[in-house]
Amino acid sequence: MKPAEAYRWLLDYSKTTAFYESMMGLLHWDQRTYLPKGGRAHRSEQIAAMTSLVYRRATDPRLGEILAEAEAGKSRGEDLSDEAVNLREWRRNYDRTIRIPERLAVELARAASEGELAWQAARKENDWEGFLPYLERIVELKRQEAEALSKGGQEIYDALIDDYEQGETAGKIEALFTKLEGATFKMLEKIEAAPRRPDPAVLRGDCPVLAQEAFIREVIGSLGYDFDGGRMDFSAHPFTAGIGPGDVRITTRLDRESFVMGLFSSIHETGHALYAHGLPVEHWGTPRGSSISMAIHESQSRMWENMVGKSEGFWRHFYPTARSYFPWLNKTGLDAFLFALNEVRPSTIRTEADEVTYNLHIIMRFKLERMLIGGELGAADLPDAWNASMDRYFHTTPQNYSDGVMQDVHWSSGAFGYFPSYALGNMYAAQFYAKAEKELGDLQEMFAAGEFSPLLGWLRQNVHSQGSRLLPRDLVKAATGDELHADYLISYLEGKYKKAYGCHERN
Repeated sequence: MKPAEAYRWLLDYSKTTAFYESMMGLLHWDQRTYLPKGGRAHRSEQIAAMTSLVYRRATDPRLGEILAEAEAGKSRGEDLSDEAVNLREWRRNYDRTIRIPERLAVELARAASEGELAWQAARKENDWEGFLPYLERIVELKRQEAEALSKGGQEIYDALIDDYEQGETAGKIEALFTKLEGATFKMLEKIEAAPRRPDPAVLRGDCPVLAQEAFIREVIGSLGYDFDGGRMDFSAHPFTAGIGPGDVRITTRLDRESFVMGLFSSIHETGHALYAHGLPVEHWGTPRGSSISMAIHESQSRMWENMVGKSEGFWRHFYPTARSYFPWLNKTGLDAFLFALNEVRPSTIRTEADEVTYNLHIIMRFKLERMLIGGELGAADLPDAWNASMDRYFHTTPQNYSDGVMQDVHWSSGAFGYFPSYALGNMYAAQFYAKAEKELGDLQEMFAAGEFSPLLGWLRQNVHSQGSRLLPRDLVKAATGDELHADYLISYLEGKYKKAYGCHERN
């Protein structure tokens, strides 16, 4: 088969596989939203069967043969054409997948499905002992996967990070996180010594579900979420499901006493959805039409959630609307509302953390899961290690397992290596935002005028449309002209909270 013919065969094969993966995505979405309890066991078997089908396609020796034929005479250098990008990613995925035995791939999918369902039930009941066997099984299987993927002399955790952040290692991430951690503790010292304190009570009041849903829909629609190309539902842990072109779904969860949690979880997921909608549709089903990493994905969600959604310009535009849905806000001025919204207060809950302490949650989880995969920590020892870390970072410990070691869905579903993406995403977001503002002008004034499309347009051009063309660090260099580092995020946080709290340098 000639290289051009082989490449066309690969395009068709890749798109057919993508349809199967899309079907599996729909099974996962339904499992997290509407699946009846009685269907859980059957769903785990469905997912296992689909995983087996996709695995066999991904490891078919014929695929490897035709991939080699398509690569014949091609250089693996700096070529960034659509064909070269697809071949590069197909080769990477094939070489990784064939190192994982089918038995392990299927068992992991089954264990992850069972584990997530067990987590949903156990978290409601604060039942750590009931959940522990599922977690122990998942940790053991992920260790096996990491060992199968690892190269000689490599830390096995690196192989799991590479699933989400191509090209990253625990060592490189640790260097970034060490600088961010030190700067964060210094910021917290200044904030704790500041004379001003917000009143968090101004964020609480009667928030009927229908009013919240209507307000959220109005906000995310203004940001660019297309309800003709998606839907919003409710789940135990908010998530985004990119089923396919024209179908990107989000979920949220609500608090009857405050609209803040539901609003910002929705804006966060909207950021993911905007990225998914912005990927080049003509390349769907191939790497060129896919997102490059979870950190780039999280850069979009974290940017819209925090740098846009918690900004002064955003609320100058939306505060009158919020008051119409929640009349008790009329007792509070915009400045007091913004100060409370951006309060820095250490919390045991990651998803409720402020921008400053949020990264400490991620750094803590990064260290814990690195030890779990490396074998330095057992799943049964996790609650004690968790509480010790919480005390170190936040000077507090959770009152129960549900708000502590069991609060996140990630480990129950086998997503080890994912957590670093959130803090890396914050770094990418700050760097993208700074460059966008330099090129577009005062973004806060645009937000105040209800103009969010200029920022979205810049992201579409410089991030979304690139798909997997560039690796994450190459993408940020191309978009901003600078290498990835923590300084942009540190500068953004220091500027924002110095203004909010009136912090001054301490002698």
